[in-house]
Amino acid sequence: MLLDSIRTQLDSLSKSERKVALAVLEHPTQTVNQNITALAKSAQVSEPTVVRFCRTLGYDGWHEFKLKLAQGLALALPGLNEQPTQDDLAADLVNKICSRSINTLLDLRNNLDPEAIQKALDILSKANKIEFYGQGTSGIVASDAQHKFFRSGVPTVAYADPHIHSIAAALLRTGDALVAISQRGNSPSLVRSVKLARRGGAEVIVLAPSGTPLADLATVLIPIDLIFNIDPYTPISARLAYLVVIDVLAVGLALQRGPEFRKKMQNAQKALQEFDLQFDSFIG
Repeated sequence: MLLDSIRTQLDSLSKSERKVALAVLEHPTQTVNQNITALAKSAQVSEPTVVRFCRTLGYDGWHEFKLKLAQGLALALPGLNEQPTQDDLAADLVNKICSRSINTLLDLRNNLDPEAIQKALDILSKANKIEFYGQGTSGIVASDAQHKFFRSGVPTVAYADPHIHSIAAALLRTGDALVAISQRGNSPSLVRSVKLARRGGAEVIVLAPSGTPLADLATVLIPIDLIFNIDPYTPISARLAYLVVIDVLAVGLALQRGPEFRKKMQNAQKALQEFDLQFDSFIG
C-alpha cells in the first residue's frame, strides 16, 4: 500500500518533503478529496514541494500520486492499522488480524514484479540443484520452499543454520541456484553465504526488501517491501507474503517444465494418497 511505502521512505525525504509525507499519513482520505493547494497549505510547504514529493516516490506528479493513493485506500480493509488490545473480543481479533493479512497480500499482488518472477523461473528451470537459505522466521519459509520444490525432480535442500549454509554455499558451482530469503535483508551471515555462492558461480535469487545489502548481491531480486510491525500481538503478516511468492515460483516452475513433469507430480500425489489410505487401514 502507498501509505506503507511513504512510511518506509520518511527518513530519506528532505525536511520539506517529510512535512508533506506526514500530512498525507495523518489525513490520507482528506488528501484524496482535496487539491494540491490545500495539501501544500496543510503541510506548510509550497506547491512545487508537493510535486517534488510525488516525484521522489516515483510518480509523474500530483495527479498520478493522488490516483494511486485513492486506489490503495479503496482496496484496504478496515482494521489494518488497528492494534490488538487486551479488551478485544474474538470478533475484533478476527477482523484486525485477517484484515492485516489480506491487505499485505493485496499490497504484494499490486507491487510484485512479473519480470523478476520470470527471470527467477528461468534460473530455477535450468538449475542442477536448488538450495534455500533463511534464518529465524525466514528459515521457516525456506523449509516450506524445500517441501514444495523437492517434487520438482531437482535436488533441493533448505538450511537455516548459518554455519551449515556457509559451508553449503562454498560448495555451489555454476549451474546451481540459491534462493536467499530475508525479511530485513541485512543478516551478515546470510550476506556472507550469498557472496560465497556467487564466488563459486551459482545464480542467486533473493527474496528481500529492495535497497538492502542482500538485495544488492542478487542475480535476480524479487523485492518484497513491507512494513514491519513490532507489536508482539501482531502476527507476522510479512511471512504470508514470502510464502505466497514461494508458491508462485513453485507453481510457475511446474508449469514451465511441461505436461510430462506435471504428470509425474500427479503420480507422486497419488502415491501419497494411497500410502495414507493403507496407513489408516493398518491402524484401524
